[in-house]
Amino acid sequence: MAAALQRAAAQAQQALELRDQALQTRLTVLKKRAKKQANAPLEMRATGPALPPVAQAFVAAFGGQPSAGILVAEGDSWFDYLGTDILKQLEDQHGFEVESVAHRGDPVEAMSYESGQLQAFARTLENVLLRRGVLPRAILLSGGGNDVAGADFHVLLNHAESAAPGLNETIVRGLIEERLQAAYVNILATVTHICVARTGQPLPILLHGYDYPVPDGRGFWGGWGPLPGPWLAPGFEQKGYHDLAQRKALARQLIDAFNVMLAEVVARPEFAHVQYVDLRGTLPTGGPYRTWWANELHPSPKGFGRVADRFAALLVPA
Repeated sequence: MAAALQRAAAQAQQALELRDQALQTRLTVLKKRAKKQANAPLEMRATGPALPPVAQAFVAAFGGQPSAGILVAEGDSWFDYLGTDILKQLEDQHGFEVESVAHRGDPVEAMSYESGQLQAFARTLENVLLRRGVLPRAILLSGGGNDVAGADFHVLLNHAESAAPGLNETIVRGLIEERLQAAYVNILATVTHICVARTGQPLPILLHGYDYPVPDGRGFWGGWGPLPGPWLAPGFEQKGYHDLAQRKALARQLIDAFNVMLAEVVARPEFAHVQYVDLRGTLPTGGPYRTWWANELHPSPKGFGRVADRFAALLVPA
């Protein structure tokens, strides 16, 4: 973990240097444009078109009240899902403004170690500061599901007919307690360095563990053809787990291990500004669970609404 923290500082510095170059180029262009416009006749100066009446009416109707705050988000499909997701619910149901670089399908290791992800985050933070002149209320992070589920999910399981059925504890521990923990330490430290460099202080960060999924074989819109999913059932089938109750129990163990790891990361003294949103038990996994879960890994609009409520309760305490 010490090595991950040290690497994060260097990684943040590299991202900031690249962004500094881009910002300097932007500033040079804007200064030249301003000088050119200052010497132009008044009627030729670019001031931007005035709002037409329809746009003025729209702003008057819906833009008169201050928002609950600006959030900057980086993450996976729980922040970037077709139809609705946590971020859209935070905007529409809770009044936040969200600036996001989240992308469905991204693993947390890519978010943590690939420079493009971090530069996109830095650019978005800069845009909030430069164009709006306000501090974000919080940074939101979502990641890890794509590192666990998918084509290689079966590797985490011993065969049902083996001498030790269930999760392969050695592989699960290596994935969650080593790889994903190191990735989370790295991304939290890097994001924190970028925030301090641009604002002079750490900004609050919220990250979440996932709720208990139902490995029933449902993918996105059924998962047929080229559509993504299912992500869990094929691995269970491959290793001989055909009973849904047994699958749910094993998925529960895996989610518990992931959440324990996140709680341990957030408890580190250098992450006192980070909060962990424990979503376990937020959505039902029995009875009419399909009204809450759109498929194996993603909540329905109703489910995302309940999950967003948990975020909002931490962002704006009652």
